[in-house]
Amino acid sequence: MQEPLPEDLEHFVDEVDRARAQEYGLLAALLSRSPDAQMIGRLALMRGDATPLGVAHTALGEAAAGANAGGLKREYFSLFDGLGRGGLLPYASYYLTGSLYGRPLVPLRGTLRRLGIERAAGQSEPEDHAAILCEIMARIAGGRIAAPAEADRAFFEKHLAPWIGRFFADLEGAASADFYARVGAIGRIFVAIETEAFALPA
Repeated sequence: MQEPLPEDLEHFVDEVDRARAQEYGLLAALLSRSPDAQMIGRLALMRGDATPLGVAHTALGEAAAGANAGGLKREYFSLFDGLGRGGLLPYASYYLTGSLYGRPLVPLRGTLRRLGIERAAGQSEPEDHAAILCEIMARIAGGRIAAPAEADRAFFEKHLAPWIGRFFADLEGAASADFYARVGAIGRIFVAIETEAFALPA
């Protein structure tokens, strides 16, 4: 996705929102493609605290330490690109309507226009792909999109909350997932944290 990146806004992002942006960015990166050797090496260093999210981070780091790029490419293909029975469709339209390119794309595209986000040239995936939505959340939380206050809450509640927790739970429990089961666990736990936080009074 393409959008204006006002560098000065990033200086006003607090530590909590910066951490949220990093979490969304991690999920976006791992859902958009399988990690290469360099990224696997960085992930292998990941360690967390004793919280559920921290434990999930540690589990991902341990899984990365025993992984290689070729194996994760095959796992990613089996989960997201293959035609096997264990494959997942990481799209809001599928989870909400049972078909691709469904009704949820219409309000989403309207929201993206209001945020000044344009579809990137050559982008083949529809905008309701989980990786794209996580990337947009990362950019809003990280101050990389000039958005009004509470834009992240509105975007999350309208375009992610109705379905993405179920997707991450499905990923965590997918028969062909090993490394990506850990990604699913991080996503499931993080979405629950976001849901609880956004339920608090603004």
